[in-house]
Amino acid sequence: MRCCIVRHGETAWNADRRLQGHQDVPLNELGLAQAEAAGRYLLNRHQQTPFAAIVSSDLMRARQTADEIAHALGMAVVSDPGLRERHYGQFEGKTQTEAEAQNPADYAALVARAELDAAPGGAEPLQGMLERIERSLWDLASQQADHAVILVTHGGVLDLLYRRAMGRPLTGPRDAPIPNAGLNWLDIEAEEAGLRWTMVAWGKTEHLTGASRDEIL
Repeated sequence: MRCCIVRHGETAWNADRRLQGHQDVPLNELGLAQAEAAGRYLLNRHQQTPFAAIVSSDLMRARQTADEIAHALGMAVVSDPGLRERHYGQFEGKTQTEAEAQNPADYAALVARAELDAAPGGAEPLQGMLERIERSLWDLASQQADHAVILVTHGGVLDLLYRRAMGRPLTGPRDAPIPNAGLNWLDIEAEEAGLRWTMVAWGKTEHLTGASRDEIL
């Protein structure tokens, strides 16, 4: 399955550098323009290699991005809560400065990503997040094995997918850009031993005009 994985467009909280998590924050004006630009670009790709499905996180910022892409391609969107962002517990809605002031030790642990089973500040453990993402992708890869699909999701999800595809540890600081409305291409196959990942391209923003904000964590 060839996947074009799109991070949602910019929100006001992205601009303020606030952790969003499961909070349902809409796209801002720039974010809507970014989503439209992604749709125009993928329309050209659709003519060369048709997409079989568009699957999106059910959170508003991702769904709005997916809806713009779907409108351009004349397709429908399927919502999947398994593609949601990580839940950041007590830190949702906080800037980095506010989070550090509220609970320095737990926020440092959240940033460090030192343990897969840790839940600093009530955050979703990385292990649990990974398992729900992979359940969704296993089902999709089994259904769309010989097709191309578009996934619209979040920075935290993309970070884990990048690490999987590159064979990197799932703990430790992030080392790849994850820009708003960036396009990321992976091949994902469902095999008996689990999902097999192949990196194709990452963090592409040529379809956008101007800068695109990177993920916070």
